[in-house]
Amino acid sequence: MGRGLDRRALSLSLSLSLALMLALGGAAPLRAQTFDLKTLMQRMALRKAGTARFTEERVVGGIDGPLRSSGTLSFSAPDRFERQNLHPVKETLQIQGRTLLLRRGGRTRQMDVDAVPELGALLEALRGTLTGDAALLQKHFRTQLSGGEAKWVLLLEPLDARLAQQLAQIEVVGRGSDVHSIALQMRGGDRSLMLLEPMSTAAAASASTP
Repeated sequence: MGRGLDRRALSLSLSLSLALMLALGGAAPLRAQTFDLKTLMQRMALRKAGTARFTEERVVGGIDGPLRSSGTLSFSAPDRFERQNLHPVKETLQIQGRTLLLRRGGRTRQMDVDAVPELGALLEALRGTLTGDAALLQKHFRTQLSGGEAKWVLLLEPLDARLAQQLAQIEVVGRGSDVHSIALQMRGGDRSLMLLEPMSTAAAASASTP
């Protein structure tokens, strides 16, 4: 498999993984208590499945103007994650177990995430977070949480050397147990901003219907 797909899969998986790790609504509101990373992660871990609508704007070197896309994200515990691009083109990125599938235009390409160590690190951190294991997240990212329940900002910097060569920082902004935006800053200047809106089951089914 070419490195072009590896880089594309990494870029898509970064936004997919962090969105699913932190953004799918439905968890109970945070009660009045010490607001720290452990508390936030434990609340996030209460959800076992969910779907969110996303809009994303990416700035990529060598391309005039931002690239805009929209679609849905879905998660089902313990290890099934999917990003479905609906606009401007239909494309599906799915992670199940240790396998990544990219479907577009009737074609499917498959990759073992262990073949790209940085993807493996992301996936392990994702699963750790979904089980409420803040320590596992901190094994792969340097974390800094600021603010409070009304508005919090979580900064993530990769500790994995190979991932750090491509990804500089992730900024997640939210309120209570819901995430409003995820911004990725890549090395070399590329960046993306994803806005999220949790969806009901009925709305999710309607959005994915052709």
